[in-house]
Amino acid sequence: MDTIIRSIEDSIATKQQILNNSRLLETIQAVAAVMVKALREGKRILWCGNGGSAADAQHLAAELSGRFYYDRPPLNSEALHCNTSYLTAVANDYGYDLIYSRMIDGACHPGDVLVGISTSGNSKNICNAFRKAKQLGVITVALTGSTGGEMKDLSDFLLNVPSDDTPRIQESHIMLGHIICELVEAEMFPRE
Repeated sequence: MDTIIRSIEDSIATKQQILNNSRLLETIQAVAAVMVKALREGKRILWCGNGGSAADAQHLAAELSGRFYYDRPPLNSEALHCNTSYLTAVANDYGYDLIYSRMIDGACHPGDVLVGISTSGNSKNICNAFRKAKQLGVITVALTGSTGGEMKDLSDFLLNVPSDDTPRIQESHIMLGHIICELVEAEMFPRE
């Protein structure tokens, strides 16, 4: 029982730190605004991650391309790792560190938004994708843990969860992603 209580308390404490961080809250708002602008200009919201962060990327892409709170037209949003033939071919032929940057190079245009999710902020394939995105004029958003890792200096927008505990960071990434999706949906399709 102690483990259960401690885990819930730790999760609440991490989220309370986010709630008390005005800079982080302003960045959440700014990211949503950038996504809305991109979508209104016919651009795309792309997501990437590894492991649990890949699952989070896919989850959040689906919230925009499917629906979040209510029925409305789909938004142009997808996770980059869903094509397993591409993923395994590039990993085999060029290396896993290039799976996302090659796709960015072939598919992205200036004004698209790339969201990279990495608890450490040091995932090589995401850092490489951010470097390529910068060259192409793609806006980069990093969801990381406390330090931001290498992605801190590669991102236009940094959402660094104030924790070094991977499960607490991942829980917070989903919360932040859901808030962004809610803001984007409401702005793109206001309810009367």
